[in-house]
Amino acid sequence: MPLFTPLHRRTRSRDRFLLSSLIHQPALLGAGMLLAAVPAFADPSPALDRFSLSVGGFSADPKLDASFGTAYGALQTGDVKPGRVTMPRISADLLLGDSQGISFDYYRYKRDYSGGIDSTTSLGPFGTLNTFGNANISTKLDFAKLSYKWWIGSGNTVFGLGAGAAYYRATLGTTALASVNGQIGTLSESSSGSTVAPLLEIGVRHAITPDLRLFADASGVWKSSGRFHGNIYNASAGVEWFPVKNIGVVLAYGVTNIDLTRENDFAESRLKVKLQGPSAFLKARF
Repeated sequence: MPLFTPLHRRTRSRDRFLLSSLIHQPALLGAGMLLAAVPAFADPSPALDRFSLSVGGFSADPKLDASFGTAYGALQTGDVKPGRVTMPRISADLLLGDSQGISFDYYRYKRDYSGGIDSTTSLGPFGTLNTFGNANISTKLDFAKLSYKWWIGSGNTVFGLGAGAAYYRATLGTTALASVNGQIGTLSESSSGSTVAPLLEIGVRHAITPDLRLFADASGVWKSSGRFHGNIYNASAGVEWFPVKNIGVVLAYGVTNIDLTRENDFAESRLKVKLQGPSAFLKARF
């Protein structure tokens, strides 16, 4: 067996190695350029989560003022305090990249009231509508919103701007004893409607630590035209605490103002509700 490889065989082996390197070099160069072109996502602000889901309730002391359109004119309740109510609420946030995301929120307000009522409404040349005695009032509002958010900042504090749409459906009904020009009878009316309206949001998040954070939010829904229109404004502030990495509790205090009008065949029905009180949620983050 020869101890040395002939020169011409070593030359051919070297040429094959150089040729193979030249063939694979463009592929390796292209792969390197592709990897360099892929953006490297930095970690988001510690005040934000990649995904979070909150489930809880809003305990509010409502103040109600409603008017019902009837064939005889508007039946008005005046200011009524039907008593504290706890509303179920669910929200979710999804972060897209490091500074944009999608936010969802849903709650339901439902309250029945039975109590004394005494109102007088002028019907012009047709006389007056007098409502007296006990009245039963039922109200229900389903509210859901979906928005796209932009977060400004990358440190422990970020500011958010959001735009989207809200869907709400309201039902309003009453049964009361009424008198029209001396004729006494039971007056029963109900009205319901649903619509989609534009939504704007602002917010701020601050992380004291990754597991202890503060927040404040405000949003507004406004629709000025159509058979069912009005506005809904909300503001809240609170704290998030995560005793374990992915599960935490959220405590907040909020105020919601609802003013909705439904155009009826005879007159318009209007629901005005002010809700304020604390909220508590169980929050999961990923």
